[in-house]
Amino acid sequence: MNLPKRAEDAHATLAAAFNTGDVATVLNMYDVTGIIVPEPGKPVSGKEKFEEAIKAILSIKGKMEIKTVYCLQTGNIAVGRSEWSITDGNEVKISAKGIEVMKQQADGTWKIVIDHAFGAEANLVA
Repeated sequence: MNLPKRAEDAHATLAAAFNTGDVATVLNMYDVTGIIVPEPGKPVSGKEKFEEAIKAILSIKGKMEIKTVYCLQTGNIAVGRSEWSITDGNEVKISAKGIEVMKQQADGTWKIVIDHAFGAEANLVA
């Protein structure tokens, strides 16, 4: 799967990567030196922890959809706000509002550096 060439396409590309069910494809979307928050209050970093987080999310069977609420870019950095869910038929397995920081790579593609999957939830306390 190709990385997005525009920051605003990162959410759709990430959802497509998750829907492959392949850990390596999903990991390719991330700069694993960054941070992923797969559940509130539990940020992790590093390839091994990213892989554990991705496997846990992939274990939730269903289809991931991510709606981009906004994407703001300045130079090679962008921040996005998303609303995402994993559904199985009519059943919503999980849904949340996230915040993602993305960085443009030397080849012009974009990777996610910080993925706070629950970062825009109204009741979230830092």
